[in-house]
Parts: sequence; C-alpha cells; structure tokens
Amino acid sequence: MEQIRFGRTGRIVSTISLGTWSFGGANHNAAGYPVGWAGQEEQDSLDVLMRSWERGINHWDTADVYGSGRSEAVLGQSWSMIPRNDIFLATKVGWDKGEYDHYYHPKLITSKLEKSLENLNTDFIDLYYFHHCQFGESESLVDDAIALMHRFRDEGKIRFIGLSDWKMTLIMKYIERVNPDVVQSYRNVMDDDYEASGLKAWVEKNDSGVAYFSPIKHGLLTGKYSKPPSFEDGDFRLNVKEFQDKKLIKKLQENRIMLETHFKAHP
Repeated sequence: MEQIRFGRTGRIVSTISLGTWSFGGANHNAAGYPVGWAGQEEQDSLDVLMRSWERGINHWDTADVYGSGRSEAVLGQSWSMIPRNDIFLATKVGWDKGEYDHYYHPKLITSKLEKSLENLNTDFIDLYYFHHCQFGESESLVDDAIALMHRFRDEGKIRFIGLSDWKMTLIMKYIERVNPDVVQSYRNVMDDDYEASGLKAWVEKNDSGVAYFSPIKHGLLTGKYSKPPSFEDGDFRLNVKEFQDKKLIKKLQENRIMLETHFKAHP
C-alpha cells in the first residue's frame, strides 16, 4: 500500500483509508431519516479491520453517530489484535443534538468526545473532525467550538483538528476560522467541485491534509449492481436516487468491464 505524508500533520498514512460508516449498521436519526448502513455483521467488520491492517491501510475513519457509537466500539475491540499506535484514527462530532438545542453546544461536544474515547478504547484520537459546517444561527457557536477543540488538543485528548461537510462551499465558508489540519469533503467522479470551490487552492497553500469521503459513491461506482438494488430500512442509500437509475447502472457495468480490461495486469 502506497504511503503519503498527510499534509501538515506530518503523519505517514496509506493513500487509501478505511471508512467505517457501514460498521454502525442500519440506523435512523431523531427525525426518522435513515442514516445507517444495513447488512453489516460485527464479525465482518472485525475481519475487515484485520485485513486492512495486514495490507497496510493505517488510516481509519469513523464517527460518533455511525450506529450511535457502534462503529467506534467495533474499532475499540480491535486493539486486542492490532497495535493501537499502528493506526491513524479519526472520528467526528456532530449530527446528534442530544438534549441540547444545537449539534455544537460546548457541553455536548465535551460529552461526545469522552464517549468516543470510551467507545474507541483509547486515550487519544489522532484526528477529530467537525462533522459538518452548521454552526448555528448567526454563526454563534463557531468560536466557542474552535476554542474547545484547541483545549482538547492541549490536553492531549486529540492530536489534530478536522473540518468536514458534504458541500465544499460550506467548508470554504468556515475554513479560515477553523484552520483545519485536515479537510474531509464529499468527492467522486460524479460529484466534484474540489477546484471550482477554491478548496484545492486552500489545501495546497496551507499544507492541509485532505481526505475524500464516498469516492466510490457509496459503492455505486464499482459497477457491482446489475439492477436497482433494494436496501433495508435504516439504510442511507435508500435516499440516493442514482441507485434507482437503470441507465446509469448499465453504464457503470460497462465502465467496470472496460476498467477490468484496461488494468488486467494491475494487482
């Protein structure tokens, strides 16, 4: 597995990281919206972690809301088999207001971090992301949330600060204030405004690490589907309209065959 320097973090990580959204299983948010990933057994997840480590994938990514902590807890189990310090471990806070009126209330962030440390069975988190850029009306919570992240870093509970969102334009709105060590944005060959948004230029100028989530569009771009799939209740992919596009699915199958032919000698 090729390794790269992860921006100004200085850490050497695999060019391919392991996303563990699916480890959380099927799930709904407080509004009943499907936000999980159905059909993943815990033993499968543990096997994936072991196989990833064996193949040199040392950058693992999860979040507090993936299965309401289930994904983090699965990763926390793996340290009996895999040395914790071999892994650059990232998790996120956001998308669960709990008893508060906002995702980024300072007391909520603090309690969420402590729970993530417990679930992950670790004393520190390498990379702690703001999971999205919704910082409240009049942006009232931005500065307090950033100050709290700096305090966590000073206390040694986290090593680096990340900023994530589905929309690169929202990331750009807050990127100067947050000044993240790592940016995580949604990007794949069908959804790509990395350069047009200005994010590419900012990353290069500030030596930020950058990690793209859903680079294979939740599995759709692999060409594995021969027809529109059905997903269980609680699966986020129920709301991704492209999974029901028959013409697109046919095209992706054709693309897969061309890729397999062109790269047939590639391991």
